[in-house]
Amino acid sequence: MNPRLIAPTLALAALASAQAAQAQQQACVAAADLGDAVVYAMPIAYDAARTACTNRLTSNGFMATGGEDFIATFRGGQDKAWPGAFRLIKTFMADEANAGGGANSDMGAMLTALPEEALRPFVDGLVGQMIAGEIKGDSCSKIERGLALIAPLPPENVGGLFTFIAEMADLKNPPICGAAPAAVQAKK
Repeated sequence: MNPRLIAPTLALAALASAQAAQAQQQACVAAADLGDAVVYAMPIAYDAARTACTNRLTSNGFMATGGEDFIATFRGGQDKAWPGAFRLIKTFMADEANAGGGANSDMGAMLTALPEEALRPFVDGLVGQMIAGEIKGDSCSKIERGLALIAPLPPENVGGLFTFIAEMADLKNPPICGAAPAAVQAKK
């Protein structure tokens, strides 16, 4: 699987530095929180891809013909998914503070002390910039193909699918706590 297709899953995880990955006692994240982070980040990633790929996509491709309907379901679920995404961010901020000390500790303490809703626009902007910076022109058609493949799934299943892939790949940053969440019923 192309790593750029799992970027929304890992985008929030990238807020932590490489030092957090090396910490001996790195906290794990709940599978449900990782799934929520995917649902939350998907509209941000979609907008970043649409902007980065503006001149590279066809007028009859998925993003032009069905993309807005697809992403609207994720936009509608962002508020519900934010608490889980925020818990994921707090886990990484705590790990970064424990691993880095000094300025990292001060920044982590400041960010975790902010109210959730004050941090949310900051996260949106940062994640969008990070994703847009990773998109290369030759990956635009692959991103569009990946979106078309997951489009029939409800957002909860997309979050669960990306979490499952992370579990199967034995992802260490973030390590996922416990067992996989129960399967979500697909839309009929």
